[in-house]
Amino acid sequence: MRVVIALFAVIVIAGCGSTNSKYDKTTNWSAEQLYADAKAEMSSGGWKEARERLTAIESRYPFGVYAQQALLELAYVNWKDGENEQALAAIDRFQQLYPNHPGTDYALYLKGLINFTPASAFMTNITGQDPAERDPKGLRASYDAFNELIKRYPESKYTVDAEKRVAWLVNTIAMNEVHVARYYFERGAYVAAANRAQTVITDFEGAPATEEALYLMVESYDKLGMTELKNDSQRVFDKNFPNSDFRTKGLKADRSWWNPFN
Repeated sequence: MRVVIALFAVIVIAGCGSTNSKYDKTTNWSAEQLYADAKAEMSSGGWKEARERLTAIESRYPFGVYAQQALLELAYVNWKDGENEQALAAIDRFQQLYPNHPGTDYALYLKGLINFTPASAFMTNITGQDPAERDPKGLRASYDAFNELIKRYPESKYTVDAEKRVAWLVNTIAMNEVHVARYYFERGAYVAAANRAQTVITDFEGAPATEEALYLMVESYDKLGMTELKNDSQRVFDKNFPNSDFRTKGLKADRSWWNPFN
C-alpha cells in the first residue's frame, strides 16, 4: 500500500510539473526564423517578445552571423523599451566581441543616442528643466561616442546627424559649466564664479554659452572690485554680443532657444 501511495504521489508531482512548465513554440526554430520574428515584433512595438527572440539567438546560435546582428538589435530593443543600462551593456559586449564589425558605426551612433536621450530628457517640456542642468556624465559619454563615429567613419550615413548632435552637446556641456558658475555667483562666491566662467571661454570657444559666461565674468569682477579684469571682460562682451539680453535682463534672460526638446 505504501508503495502504491508513493508511486501515486510521484505521478501527481510529475503531472503538476509538466502542467506548469511554459510551452516554448520557438524550441526548434532556426536562427533565421527567430530573427525574422524578432524584427516583426520590433515593427509592432513588441519589445518583450523581440527581446526573447534575440536572446534566444544569442544562446542557441552564438557563433553565427545572426548572433552578431541580434546583439545590435537587442541594444536597440532595450533602449526603446526604456532599459538604457541594458542597452549600453549590449553595445559594450558587441564592441568587445566584434571590434571590426561593419556595424560598428551604427553601434557608436546608437550608444550616442542612448546617452543623448535618457528617459528623463523627454520630460523636459513638462518640467521646464534645462538639459544642461542634468548630470554631464551622460552628455560627455554621448559626445565621446558621436565624436568617435565622426572620426572613424566620416562617410557613414549616421555621421551627418552625429555632427549636428555634437554641436549641440558642446554647448550643452558648456552650459553645464555656466550653471555651476551661476550657482557660485548667486551665493556670493565671486572668485569661484569668475574662474568657472573663464573655463567656458577657454575650453568652449565659439559656443553660444560663452555669452552668459562673459556676462558672469563681468559681474563677478565687478563685485570683487577688480576693475581692470572687469573692463577687459566687458570689452570682449561688448564686441561679441552687442545686442545681448543680459544687458537689460541680467540672469533672467531667456536661454530656452537652444533646447532641442522644446
